[in-house]
Amino acid sequence: MGKRNSQRKNAAMLDSDDDSSSVSSSSTSRTDHVSVSGNEEVLFDQDALLDHALDALDEKRSSTRERALSVIVGAFSSNLQHQFVDKKFATLLHLCLASIKKGSKKASAKEIALASHVIGLLSLTVGCGDNRAREIFEETARPLDEFLTSKSDLTKIPSLLGCLAIITFVGGNDQEETEKSMDILWRVIHPRLGSNVVSVKPSAPLITAIISAWSFLLSTMSEFKLNSKHWQNSISYLSSLLDKEDRPVRIAAGEALAVIFENGIIEKFSADSKGASAMIQEEINLQESYIHLQGLKRKVINQVKNLSVEAGGKGSAKKDLNNQRNLFRDIVEFFEYGYSPEVSMKIGGDSLQTSSWSQMIQLNFLKHFLGGGGFIKHMQENEFLQDVFNFTPKRRYLNNNEHRMSSGEKRMFKSPNSVQNKARTQLLNKQRLLSEGRNLGHYAVSMVDDEAF
Repeated sequence: MGKRNSQRKNAAMLDSDDDSSSVSSSSTSRTDHVSVSGNEEVLFDQDALLDHALDALDEKRSSTRERALSVIVGAFSSNLQHQFVDKKFATLLHLCLASIKKGSKKASAKEIALASHVIGLLSLTVGCGDNRAREIFEETARPLDEFLTSKSDLTKIPSLLGCLAIITFVGGNDQEETEKSMDILWRVIHPRLGSNVVSVKPSAPLITAIISAWSFLLSTMSEFKLNSKHWQNSISYLSSLLDKEDRPVRIAAGEALAVIFENGIIEKFSADSKGASAMIQEEINLQESYIHLQGLKRKVINQVKNLSVEAGGKGSAKKDLNNQRNLFRDIVEFFEYGYSPEVSMKIGGDSLQTSSWSQMIQLNFLKHFLGGGGFIKHMQENEFLQDVFNFTPKRRYLNNNEHRMSSGEKRMFKSPNSVQNKARTQLLNKQRLLSEGRNLGHYAVSMVDDEAF
């Protein structure tokens, strides 16, 4: 009975606002409970809203669960919720997994998108090397694989791709697990047809999301299995995407090809073919693969050059066209001179810099997943991401145990009209009056004593 009343309370709290207010409230969740006690202290519960949101994930109404997940996404994007995770990690993970596992029947596309986003944020919060990151990967990878393989609802797939990429990036133990996740992503485009697999033509946005997630994982790999047929098929498919009308698809394919060639796939085949003299047939096969890949590379270079100078057609968005031209000009420079793009991004008063295609793709993917403000916040305080980009903030904004206030909290606690400052002013006035009273009393006593003498 108590649990049911608690759930009703949580549902009422989360249903009282629309989606946008629920999301925005997360950024000021640390100021929800404010009270002034008799001794003029200001208290606020920084975890209250997250606790309510977590409880609401057990609600039957899908809209209530969606609002609760929106609150959690906002909170985890805008702040590192270490204390909350230390207390509620297992509960949060399994409630989000429940939304994904029942996805095709009871959960909406929005709920699945939010639940998978929370899981990715949870993984980034605990960071690499933490046993919990490994637990997230082991508990989540299989349900995601099953869902993506079934293709029961294509509208529910894109959000799962980013989740799979993030949990593999953080919690995957070795290259083999990364390759397995990449294979899962690739099979969404090229399914292994069977009795329980439906072949469905993916949309342009879905192709873009898949290639972006696949490239992100590819960028984390230092070595590749030299399966010539695999790489020939991958490069051929990506090359075909460069001819598509959809510009985001072209851009995603171009970035993927840049990472492949940056890692020297063709050169590795060349080196292996020279070292395979003891096995004549294998050497011949490797040489043929090398020649074929060289031909594919020449085709890609021609395509890239054309896209770097493409004229804008009727109805084409100028911004999209400029983004495409700039990207493919960078790729042309890379192919011709070996120059990788250099990116510099301001993080507070510091500068985050990248100097390779792999780093640039990781930066863009994580920035997209966390949102612009969320990425900056995590780069300032998330040690895992700081290690990824070899970034050390020169200025520390906080001591280890100090909470950095949001703009809303600053208005509430730091401004002259805040509750805290008003209370402090009243206290100081009271102390001043008491002090003046004591001084006056002391002066009066002194006068009496003087007269007595």
